Amino acid sequence: MSTAVGALPRRLLVLIAALLLAAASVVSTAAPAAAHDRLLGSDPAAESTVEQLPTTLSLTFSAAIAADAGASEVQVTDAAGAALTDGAPVVDGPILSQPLTQVTTAGPVTVLWKVVSSDGHPISGEFTFTVTSTPPAPTPTDTPTPTETPSVTSSPETPTESATPVPTDTDAASDSSSYVPWIIAAVLGALVVAATAYLIASRARRRRDGSQPPHPESEDPTDR
Repeated sequence: MSTAVGALPRRLLVLIAALLLAAASVVSTAAPAAAHDRLLGSDPAAESTVEQLPTTLSLTFSAAIAADAGASEVQVTDAAGAALTDGAPVVDGPILSQPLTQVTTAGPVTVLWKVVSSDGHPISGEFTFTVTSTPPAPTPTDTPTPTETPSVTSSPETPTESATPVPTDTDAASDSSSYVPWIIAAVLGALVVAATAYLIASRARRRRDGSQPPHPESEDPTDR
């Protein structure tokens, strides 16, 4: 009886030790998994409904994720399967921002993400949200019709300034040619006046020479 009672505590101790070892192994295997970062939330949120797709999708993690080029990848598709991403994602500490284009088909939007957590291990996930409407089509702008500019007419009461004509070579030639007849007439008149004066003077000299006898001293001595 005493032997059975003494063996019971030893068996209990062995059982407790085995449970502690099993708990330690579970904790040791779960600790690395708990060290990975996790997605805390998104904007738009998972399973939410928004009227229109925002221009940027934001993912917030529990710690700063790797910001190296190519370390993060985000795929966003609409209900028709068309890609909605517009460029590469941008990482700022624990926040990842993915630019988006406008959705063309209303309905569920699927988000697939993959990042590198702060401990260097890649993590990924997936969620959806719903867009209820698409943006309105841009209204075409009317092309303005060019209006005719009314011509400005001078008022009859206001005299317009006439520009002073600039004489050209043709005008100068025509002006000089208009003086030629007058110059010729003046020359002819002067010639006529000179000829008339010459004739009158010649006649007067002849008359004067014919009326006066020759001077005695001018006679030839041989005639005597």
